[in-house]
Amino acid sequence: MSTTNLPVQSADMPSFEQRPTFQYAATVGMQAALVGALVSSVQNALGSHSKGASGFLSRTGGTIGFFAAMGATFAATESIVANQRGKHDALNGVAGGCAAGFLAGVRARSLPVAVASCAVIGAAVGTFDFAGQSLRGDKESLSYEEKRKRFFKQNPSSPSLSSLQ
Repeated sequence: MSTTNLPVQSADMPSFEQRPTFQYAATVGMQAALVGALVSSVQNALGSHSKGASGFLSRTGGTIGFFAAMGATFAATESIVANQRGKHDALNGVAGGCAAGFLAGVRARSLPVAVASCAVIGAAVGTFDFAGQSLRGDKESLSYEEKRKRFFKQNPSSPSLSSLQ
């Protein structure tokens, strides 16, 4: 007789899969660094200086590192919270957003800004996750035929020509 300590899962509850924290944080950190590089290049192009194109790294290069740090902090926190709780839900995004927002406040060297950024970014990410991680609404519940009907333009209902005579 063998007993296991595995939790019993019901048929309607999806199983939780642990997310590799380091891999996820590195991936999101690199993606955020690319966004930071774009922002840095725009900052460099709009600023007046004598550095030329090298100002991309020397003058505004800290932006790249900051974006990478925020992305990696968000991803690591979200993943750690999800793995500890054993759930993928909006609370994980709230924790990740709060950690990233707090980092933004620390860069500004202001505790009130850190706390406010934590609240604002955490609430924004949590709301986004709670809404189904989509800005367009829940499209998953629609059948293929309903999606097709909504995609194609409907003919306006107008009276037929024979009824106008």
